[in-house]
Amino acid sequence: MLLSLTQWLMAMRPDELGFLRVFQYLTFRAVLAALTSLLIGLAFGPWVIRRLTAMKIGQPIREYGMQAHLGKRGTPTMGGVLVLIGIGVSTLLWFDWTNRFVWVVMLVTFGFGAIGWVDDYRKVVNKDPEGMRSREKFFWQTLIGIVAALYLAFSVSETSNLRVLELFIRWVTSGFSNDLPPRADLMVPFFKTVSYPLGVFGFIFLTWFVIVGCSNAVNFTDGLDGLAIMPVVMVGSALGVFAYVVGNVNFSKYLLFPYIPGAGELLVFCAAMAGAGLAFLWFNTSPAQVFMGDVGALSLGGALGTIAVITRQEIVLGIMGGIFVAEALSVMLQVSWFKFTKKRYGVGKRIFLMAPLHHHFEKKGWAETQVVVRFWIITMLLCLIGLASLKLR
Repeated sequence: MLLSLTQWLMAMRPDELGFLRVFQYLTFRAVLAALTSLLIGLAFGPWVIRRLTAMKIGQPIREYGMQAHLGKRGTPTMGGVLVLIGIGVSTLLWFDWTNRFVWVVMLVTFGFGAIGWVDDYRKVVNKDPEGMRSREKFFWQTLIGIVAALYLAFSVSETSNLRVLELFIRWVTSGFSNDLPPRADLMVPFFKTVSYPLGVFGFIFLTWFVIVGCSNAVNFTDGLDGLAIMPVVMVGSALGVFAYVVGNVNFSKYLLFPYIPGAGELLVFCAAMAGAGLAFLWFNTSPAQVFMGDVGALSLGGALGTIAVITRQEIVLGIMGGIFVAEALSVMLQVSWFKFTKKRYGVGKRIFLMAPLHHHFEKKGWAETQVVVRFWIITMLLCLIGLASLKLR
Protein backbone atom coordinates (compact mmCIF):
# COMPACT_ATOMS: atom_id res chain seq x y z
CA MET A 1 0.00 0.00 0.00
CA LEU A 2 2.72 2.49 0.97
CA LEU A 3 4.67 1.57 -2.18
CA SER A 4 1.74 2.60 -4.37
CA LEU A 5 1.28 5.77 -2.32
CA THR A 6 4.91 6.82 -2.68
CA GLN A 7 4.83 6.08 -6.42
CA TRP A 8 1.76 8.30 -6.79
CA LEU A 9 3.36 11.11 -4.78
CA MET A 10 6.58 10.98 -6.82
CA ALA A 11 4.59 11.10 -10.03
CA MET A 12 2.86 14.26 -8.76
CA ARG A 13 6.03 16.02 -7.55
CA PRO A 14 9.13 14.18 -8.78
CA ASP A 15 11.57 17.01 -8.01
CA GLU A 16 10.45 17.65 -4.43
CA LEU A 17 9.78 14.06 -3.36
CA GLY A 18 12.64 12.23 -5.03
CA PHE A 19 13.83 10.91 -1.65
CA LEU A 20 10.79 8.60 -1.65
CA ARG A 21 12.56 6.44 -4.23
CA VAL A 22 14.02 4.53 -1.28
CA PHE A 23 10.63 2.80 -0.98
CA GLN A 24 11.28 1.15 -4.34
CA TYR A 25 14.06 -0.93 -2.78
CA LEU A 26 12.82 -4.36 -1.74
CA THR A 27 15.37 -4.75 1.05
CA PHE A 28 14.35 -1.40 2.58
CA ARG A 29 10.68 -2.38 2.64
CA ALA A 30 11.57 -5.79 4.09
CA VAL A 31 13.45 -4.19 7.00
CA LEU A 32 10.52 -1.86 7.69
CA ALA A 33 8.10 -4.80 7.47
CA ALA A 34 10.08 -6.65 10.14
CA LEU A 35 10.20 -3.58 12.38
CA THR A 36 6.50 -2.87 11.89
CA SER A 37 5.36 -6.38 12.77
CA LEU A 38 7.76 -6.50 15.74
CA LEU A 39 6.43 -3.23 17.16
CA ILE A 40 2.82 -4.27 16.57
CA GLY A 41 3.40 -7.52 18.43
CA LEU A 42 5.17 -5.87 21.36
CA ALA A 43 2.58 -3.09 21.61
CA PHE A 44 -0.55 -5.20 21.35
CA GLY A 45 0.77 -8.36 23.04
CA PRO A 46 -0.26 -7.40 26.60
CA TRP A 47 -3.72 -6.33 25.42
CA VAL A 48 -4.24 -9.59 23.51
CA ILE A 49 -3.15 -11.62 26.52
CA ARG A 50 -5.54 -9.69 28.80
CA ARG A 51 -8.40 -10.21 26.36
CA LEU A 52 -7.73 -13.95 26.05
CA THR A 53 -7.51 -14.22 29.83
CA ALA A 54 -10.75 -12.29 30.31
CA MET A 55 -12.49 -14.55 27.78
CA LYS A 56 -11.18 -17.55 29.77
CA ILE A 57 -9.47 -18.95 26.67
CA GLY A 58 -7.11 -21.16 28.63
CA GLN A 59 -5.05 -24.03 27.28
CA PRO A 60 -6.47 -27.46 28.17
CA ILE A 61 -3.82 -30.00 29.17
CA ARG A 62 -4.27 -33.70 28.42
CA GLU A 63 -4.25 -35.81 31.58
CA TYR A 64 -2.09 -38.44 29.88
CA GLY A 65 0.51 -35.86 28.85
CA MET A 66 3.61 -34.70 30.67
CA GLN A 67 2.80 -34.23 34.36
CA ALA A 68 5.20 -31.29 34.56
CA HIS A 69 2.95 -29.41 32.12
CA LEU A 70 -0.19 -29.63 34.25
CA GLY A 71 0.82 -26.37 35.91
CA LYS A 72 0.36 -24.65 32.54
CA ARG A 73 -3.37 -25.39 32.52
CA GLY A 74 -5.31 -22.16 32.08
CA THR A 75 -2.51 -20.25 30.32
CA PRO A 76 -4.14 -18.23 27.51
CA THR A 77 -3.97 -19.91 24.12
CA MET A 78 -4.83 -18.77 20.57
CA GLY A 79 -1.96 -16.29 20.85
CA GLY A 80 -1.17 -17.03 17.23
CA VAL A 81 -3.77 -14.36 16.49
CA LEU A 82 -1.17 -11.82 17.61
CA VAL A 83 1.32 -13.21 15.07
CA LEU A 84 -1.25 -13.13 12.28
CA ILE A 85 -2.20 -9.54 13.07
CA GLY A 86 1.43 -8.47 12.89
CA ILE A 87 2.05 -10.35 9.64
CA GLY A 88 -1.17 -9.16 8.01
CA VAL A 89 -0.88 -5.46 8.84
CA SER A 90 2.85 -5.23 8.14
CA THR A 91 2.69 -7.14 4.86
CA LEU A 92 -0.25 -5.10 3.58
CA LEU A 93 1.61 -1.90 4.40
CA TRP A 94 4.91 -2.72 2.74
CA PHE A 95 4.47 -5.19 -0.14
CA ASP A 96 3.58 -4.50 -3.75
CA TRP A 97 -0.17 -5.14 -3.97
CA THR A 98 0.15 -6.24 -7.60
CA ASN A 99 2.31 -9.23 -6.61
CA ARG A 100 0.29 -12.44 -6.93
CA PHE A 101 2.68 -14.66 -4.98
CA VAL A 102 2.31 -12.71 -1.74
CA TRP A 103 -1.48 -12.87 -2.06
CA VAL A 104 -1.31 -16.66 -2.47
CA VAL A 105 0.86 -17.01 0.65
CA MET A 106 -1.47 -14.69 2.56
CA LEU A 107 -4.54 -16.69 1.56
CA VAL A 108 -2.93 -19.98 2.59
CA THR A 109 -1.67 -18.48 5.85
CA PHE A 110 -5.00 -17.03 6.94
CA GLY A 111 -6.95 -19.99 5.54
CA PHE A 112 -4.95 -22.38 7.70
CA GLY A 113 -5.23 -19.88 10.54
CA ALA A 114 -9.03 -20.09 10.29
CA ILE A 115 -8.83 -23.89 10.55
CA GLY A 116 -6.63 -23.56 13.62
CA TRP A 117 -8.98 -20.98 15.15
CA VAL A 118 -11.92 -23.35 14.88
CA ASP A 119 -9.81 -26.14 16.37
CA ASP A 120 -8.71 -23.98 19.32
CA TYR A 121 -12.23 -22.64 19.82
CA ARG A 122 -13.63 -26.14 20.18
CA LYS A 123 -10.91 -27.04 22.64
CA VAL A 124 -11.62 -24.02 24.81
CA VAL A 125 -15.37 -23.52 24.52
CA ASN A 126 -16.37 -27.18 24.27
CA LYS A 127 -13.71 -28.22 26.75
CA ASP A 128 -12.55 -30.90 24.31
CA PRO A 129 -8.75 -31.37 24.42
CA GLU A 130 -8.84 -33.03 20.96
CA GLY A 131 -10.51 -30.06 19.25
CA MET A 132 -11.36 -30.47 15.57
CA ARG A 133 -11.27 -34.09 14.54
CA SER A 134 -8.36 -35.17 12.37
CA ARG A 135 -10.44 -36.03 9.29
CA GLU A 136 -12.27 -32.72 9.31
CA LYS A 137 -9.06 -30.74 9.79
CA PHE A 138 -7.31 -32.73 7.06
CA PHE A 139 -10.19 -32.14 4.65
CA TRP A 140 -10.02 -28.34 4.94
CA GLN A 141 -6.23 -28.33 4.82
CA THR A 142 -6.33 -30.45 1.67
CA LEU A 143 -8.91 -28.18 0.05
CA ILE A 144 -6.82 -25.05 0.60
CA GLY A 145 -3.61 -26.88 -0.35
CA ILE A 146 -5.00 -28.18 -3.65
CA VAL A 147 -6.44 -24.79 -4.63
CA ALA A 148 -3.05 -23.17 -3.98
CA ALA A 149 -1.28 -26.00 -5.83
CA LEU A 150 -3.49 -25.62 -8.92
CA TYR A 151 -2.74 -21.92 -9.12
CA LEU A 152 0.98 -22.23 -8.45
CA ALA A 153 1.39 -25.03 -11.02
CA PHE A 154 0.80 -22.52 -13.80
CA SER A 155 1.83 -19.24 -12.16
CA VAL A 156 5.48 -20.14 -11.44
CA SER A 157 6.26 -19.79 -15.14
CA GLU A 158 3.91 -16.89 -15.96
CA THR A 159 3.67 -13.25 -15.00
CA SER A 160 -0.06 -12.55 -15.31
CA ASN A 161 -3.22 -14.12 -13.95
CA LEU A 162 -4.75 -14.07 -17.44
CA ARG A 163 -1.96 -16.30 -18.76
CA VAL A 164 -2.38 -18.59 -15.75
CA LEU A 165 -6.06 -18.98 -16.59
CA GLU A 166 -5.25 -19.64 -20.25
CA LEU A 167 -2.74 -22.35 -19.34
CA PHE A 168 -5.19 -23.97 -16.93
CA ILE A 169 -7.93 -24.08 -19.59
CA ARG A 170 -5.46 -25.46 -22.14
CA TRP A 171 -4.40 -28.14 -19.65
CA VAL A 172 -8.01 -29.21 -19.05
CA THR A 173 -9.02 -29.18 -22.73
CA SER A 174 -5.89 -31.11 -23.75
CA GLY A 175 -6.83 -34.03 -21.53
CA PHE A 176 -4.49 -33.02 -18.70
CA SER A 177 -1.37 -33.63 -20.79
CA ASN A 178 0.51 -30.31 -20.73
CA ASP A 179 4.01 -30.30 -19.29
CA LEU A 180 5.51 -27.57 -17.12
CA PRO A 181 8.66 -25.56 -17.95
CA PRO A 182 12.02 -26.46 -16.35
CA ARG A 183 11.70 -23.78 -13.68
CA ALA A 184 8.86 -25.84 -12.16
CA ASP A 185 11.07 -28.94 -11.78
CA LEU A 186 12.02 -30.36 -8.40
CA MET A 187 15.46 -28.93 -7.67
CA VAL A 188 18.09 -30.98 -5.86
CA PRO A 189 20.31 -28.76 -3.66
CA PHE A 190 24.11 -28.80 -3.90
CA PHE A 191 23.99 -29.94 -7.56
CA LYS A 192 24.19 -27.52 -10.47
CA THR A 193 22.09 -29.29 -13.06
CA VAL A 194 20.18 -32.01 -11.19
CA SER A 195 16.42 -31.51 -11.24
CA TYR A 196 13.43 -33.73 -11.89
CA PRO A 197 10.44 -32.86 -14.10
CA LEU A 198 7.23 -33.24 -12.14
CA GLY A 199 4.46 -32.64 -14.65
CA VAL A 200 1.28 -30.89 -13.59
CA PHE A 201 -0.06 -33.70 -11.41
CA GLY A 202 3.34 -34.26 -9.82
CA PHE A 203 3.68 -30.55 -9.07
CA ILE A 204 0.18 -30.42 -7.56
CA PHE A 205 0.81 -33.46 -5.37
CA LEU A 206 4.20 -32.19 -4.18
CA THR A 207 2.77 -28.74 -3.43
CA TRP A 208 -0.13 -30.21 -1.46
CA PHE A 209 2.24 -32.51 0.45
CA VAL A 210 4.67 -29.71 1.33
CA ILE A 211 2.01 -27.21 2.42
CA VAL A 212 -0.15 -29.61 4.44
CA GLY A 213 2.83 -31.57 5.75
CA CYS A 214 4.72 -28.49 6.91
CA SER A 215 1.60 -27.08 8.56
CA ASN A 216 1.05 -30.20 10.63
CA ALA A 217 4.77 -30.62 11.36
CA VAL A 218 4.96 -27.14 12.90
CA ASN A 219 1.81 -27.93 14.86
CA PHE A 220 3.42 -31.08 16.30
CA THR A 221 6.49 -29.04 17.26
CA ASP A 222 4.46 -26.46 19.16
CA GLY A 223 4.48 -28.26 22.51
CA LEU A 224 6.97 -26.37 24.68
CA ASP A 225 7.43 -22.71 25.55
CA GLY A 226 9.11 -21.03 22.57
CA LEU A 227 9.95 -24.31 20.84
CA ALA A 228 8.14 -23.76 17.54
CA ILE A 229 8.23 -20.02 17.00
CA MET A 230 12.00 -19.52 16.90
CA PRO A 231 12.60 -22.24 14.26
CA VAL A 232 9.77 -20.66 12.25
CA VAL A 233 11.56 -17.31 12.43
CA MET A 234 14.90 -18.81 11.38
CA VAL A 235 13.54 -20.98 8.56
CA GLY A 236 11.26 -18.20 7.32
CA SER A 237 14.14 -15.73 7.25
CA ALA A 238 16.32 -18.18 5.31
CA LEU A 239 13.50 -18.74 2.81
CA GLY A 240 13.31 -14.98 2.41
CA VAL A 241 16.93 -15.03 1.20
CA PHE A 242 16.03 -17.70 -1.37
CA ALA A 243 13.02 -15.65 -2.47
CA TYR A 244 15.23 -12.61 -2.99
CA VAL A 245 17.69 -14.64 -5.07
CA VAL A 246 15.20 -16.39 -7.38
CA GLY A 247 13.27 -13.15 -7.82
CA ASN A 248 16.35 -11.27 -9.03
CA VAL A 249 17.39 -11.95 -12.62
CA ASN A 250 21.08 -11.26 -11.97
CA PHE A 251 21.48 -13.20 -8.72
CA SER A 252 19.49 -16.18 -9.98
CA LYS A 253 21.58 -16.38 -13.15
CA TYR A 254 24.85 -16.10 -11.23
CA LEU A 255 23.86 -18.73 -8.63
CA LEU A 256 22.27 -21.04 -11.23
CA PHE A 257 18.73 -20.80 -9.84
CA PRO A 258 15.58 -20.53 -11.95
CA TYR A 259 14.44 -16.93 -12.32
CA ILE A 260 10.88 -16.57 -11.02
CA PRO A 261 9.57 -13.04 -11.65
CA GLY A 262 7.81 -11.62 -8.62
CA ALA A 263 9.12 -14.15 -6.11
CA GLY A 264 11.45 -11.58 -4.56
CA GLU A 265 8.49 -9.74 -3.04
CA LEU A 266 8.04 -12.68 -0.68
CA LEU A 267 11.03 -11.26 1.22
CA VAL A 268 8.63 -8.66 2.66
CA PHE A 269 6.29 -11.38 3.93
CA CYS A 270 9.18 -13.39 5.38
CA ALA A 271 10.50 -10.30 7.15
CA ALA A 272 7.06 -9.53 8.57
CA MET A 273 6.78 -13.14 9.76
CA ALA A 274 10.18 -12.92 11.45
CA GLY A 275 9.30 -9.68 13.23
CA ALA A 276 5.91 -10.96 14.37
CA GLY A 277 7.49 -14.21 15.52
CA LEU A 278 10.12 -12.46 17.62
CA ALA A 279 7.44 -10.28 19.20
CA PHE A 280 5.43 -13.37 20.08
CA LEU A 281 8.53 -15.04 21.53
CA TRP A 282 8.78 -12.12 23.97
CA PHE A 283 5.58 -13.40 25.61
CA ASN A 284 5.97 -17.10 24.78
CA THR A 285 9.39 -17.66 26.29
CA SER A 286 9.48 -19.83 29.42
CA PRO A 287 7.40 -19.46 31.52
CA ALA A 288 4.98 -18.65 28.71
CA GLN A 289 2.35 -15.94 29.22
CA VAL A 290 0.49 -17.15 26.14
CA PHE A 291 0.49 -20.15 23.82
CA MET A 292 0.37 -19.98 20.03
CA GLY A 293 -2.32 -22.60 19.58
CA ASP A 294 -3.29 -24.22 16.30
CA VAL A 295 -4.33 -20.83 14.90
CA GLY A 296 -0.65 -19.87 14.84
CA ALA A 297 1.11 -23.18 14.27
CA LEU A 298 -1.02 -24.35 11.33
CA SER A 299 -0.91 -20.97 9.59
CA LEU A 300 2.85 -20.44 9.96
CA GLY A 301 3.61 -23.97 8.79
CA GLY A 302 1.38 -23.47 5.75
CA ALA A 303 3.15 -20.20 4.98
CA LEU A 304 6.60 -21.82 5.09
CA GLY A 305 5.47 -24.63 2.81
CA THR A 306 3.94 -22.26 0.25
CA ILE A 307 7.02 -20.04 0.13
CA ALA A 308 9.25 -23.09 -0.35
CA VAL A 309 7.13 -24.23 -3.31
CA ILE A 310 7.17 -20.82 -4.99
CA THR A 311 10.94 -20.52 -4.62
CA ARG A 312 11.38 -24.18 -5.70
CA GLN A 313 13.18 -25.07 -2.45
CA GLU A 314 11.05 -27.94 -1.17
CA ILE A 315 14.05 -30.15 -0.36
CA VAL A 316 15.93 -27.27 1.26
CA LEU A 317 12.87 -26.64 3.44
CA GLY A 318 13.11 -30.24 4.59
CA ILE A 319 16.75 -29.66 5.51
CA MET A 320 16.33 -26.34 7.30
CA GLY A 321 13.13 -27.46 8.97
CA GLY A 322 14.69 -30.72 10.09
CA ILE A 323 13.27 -30.28 13.60
CA PHE A 324 9.76 -30.06 12.16
CA VAL A 325 10.40 -33.19 10.06
CA ALA A 326 11.76 -35.10 13.05
CA GLU A 327 8.79 -34.14 15.22
CA ALA A 328 6.26 -35.22 12.58
CA LEU A 329 8.09 -38.49 11.85
CA SER A 330 8.25 -39.31 15.56
CA VAL A 331 4.47 -39.10 15.80
CA MET A 332 3.91 -41.12 12.62
CA LEU A 333 6.37 -43.85 13.67
CA GLN A 334 5.03 -44.01 17.21
CA VAL A 335 1.39 -44.36 16.14
CA SER A 336 2.13 -46.80 13.30
CA TRP A 337 4.34 -49.06 15.43
CA PHE A 338 1.87 -49.05 18.31
CA LYS A 339 -1.02 -50.06 16.04
CA PHE A 340 1.06 -52.71 14.26
CA THR A 341 2.32 -54.36 17.44
CA LYS A 342 -1.08 -54.23 19.09
CA LYS A 343 -2.67 -55.95 16.08
CA ARG A 344 0.11 -58.52 15.80
CA TYR A 345 0.95 -59.23 19.44
CA GLY A 346 -2.09 -57.95 21.28
CA VAL A 347 -0.02 -55.37 23.14
CA GLY A 348 0.97 -52.03 21.67
CA LYS A 349 4.64 -51.12 21.88
CA ARG A 350 6.34 -47.75 21.54
CA ILE A 351 9.53 -46.59 19.85
CA PHE A 352 9.86 -43.36 21.84
CA LEU A 353 9.14 -42.80 25.50
CA MET A 354 6.55 -40.29 24.34
CA ALA A 355 5.77 -38.50 21.07
CA PRO A 356 6.26 -35.88 19.67
CA LEU A 357 10.02 -36.06 19.94
CA HIS A 358 10.46 -33.16 22.38
CA HIS A 359 8.47 -35.09 25.00
CA HIS A 360 10.78 -38.08 24.54
CA PHE A 361 13.73 -35.97 25.62
CA GLU A 362 11.75 -34.58 28.55
CA LYS A 363 11.10 -38.16 29.65
CA LYS A 364 14.85 -38.78 29.33
CA GLY A 365 15.42 -36.11 31.96
CA TRP A 366 16.09 -32.97 29.90
CA ALA A 367 14.63 -29.78 31.32
CA GLU A 368 12.12 -27.98 29.11
CA THR A 369 14.47 -25.07 28.47
CA GLN A 370 17.25 -27.51 27.53
CA VAL A 371 15.07 -29.14 24.89
CA VAL A 372 13.98 -25.78 23.50
CA VAL A 373 17.41 -24.15 23.28
CA ARG A 374 19.08 -27.28 21.86
CA PHE A 375 16.40 -27.59 19.19
CA TRP A 376 16.99 -23.91 18.36
CA ILE A 377 20.71 -24.56 17.97
CA ILE A 378 20.06 -27.53 15.70
CA THR A 379 17.70 -25.43 13.57
CA MET A 380 20.31 -22.68 13.27
CA LEU A 381 22.88 -25.18 12.03
CA LEU A 382 20.41 -26.69 9.56
CA CYS A 383 19.51 -23.24 8.23
CA LEU A 384 23.20 -22.52 7.65
CA ILE A 385 23.49 -25.80 5.72
CA GLY A 386 20.47 -24.83 3.65
CA LEU A 387 21.86 -21.37 2.92
CA ALA A 388 25.15 -22.96 1.90
CA SER A 389 23.30 -24.54 -1.02
CA LEU A 390 23.07 -21.07 -2.54
CA LYS A 391 26.73 -21.23 -3.50
CA LEU A 392 27.81 -24.86 -3.06
CA ARG A 393 26.39 -26.19 -6.29
